[in-house]
Amino acid sequence: MSVIVLLVIIGILVAAGFLIAFIWAVRSGQYDDSYSPSVRILFDDLKESKEPSSEEELPNKPK
Repeated sequence: MSVIVLLVIIGILVAAGFLIAFIWAVRSGQYDDSYSPSVRILFDDLKESKEPSSEEELPNKPK
């Protein structure tokens, strides 16, 4: 029984360590994306908003 308590305590300490490391990485800017904003303008033409025409809205309409 004491081994289970010991393992739970160790597990909580390891989880707290990972949480602290994650918070530190986020605050230090580890996950900031400095590359994609500079190339986003290159891919603006690829984004086309396809609006369905009146024929595409009613595909079961008899002709």
